[in-house]
Amino acid sequence: MKLEAFNRLDAGSAREAVRPCVDIDRWIDALVAGRPYRDRDALREAARTAASPWTADEIDHALSHHPRIGERPTGTSAEASLSRSEQAGLGATADATAVALAAGNRAYEERFSRVFLIRAAGRSAPEILAGLTARLEHTEDEEIAVVADELRQIAVLRLEGIIEP
Repeated sequence: MKLEAFNRLDAGSAREAVRPCVDIDRWIDALVAGRPYRDRDALREAARTAASPWTADEIDHALSHHPRIGERPTGTSAEASLSRSEQAGLGATADATAVALAAGNRAYEERFSRVFLIRAAGRSAPEILAGLTARLEHTEDEEIAVVADELRQIAVLRLEGIIEP
């Protein structure tokens, strides 16, 4: 969708257009309320700061939509399609790496009671596995800050893919 078209949408349609980026109502509402954007840089900057900081409940809600890293969703939603695209670098993951990612996902979920989230776009399976392994050493406070940052990076990337100049 062109930025001009996004700027002209009614509020409900604009909300639905950006919801696949991250399902956090305050973020969505802030982006919609900030229209019209003069260019994508202004939209991108709004996305980087909107509704900051996110609450733990907002993060948990947004994470409820994310698949485990290495497990691609099979659904037909816009968010599932975006997730498959973002995890494209994991397509030919070696068996040992795939097994390590699955074990890491389980360890992470046991430790933090949430799905492991990392911006997968542009990262290889070994890079993602290294990030997962390192983050298992975090405290809860350290990790929630990293998760919020990763979630915001993903939201901005998705927004850039949805809204064209």
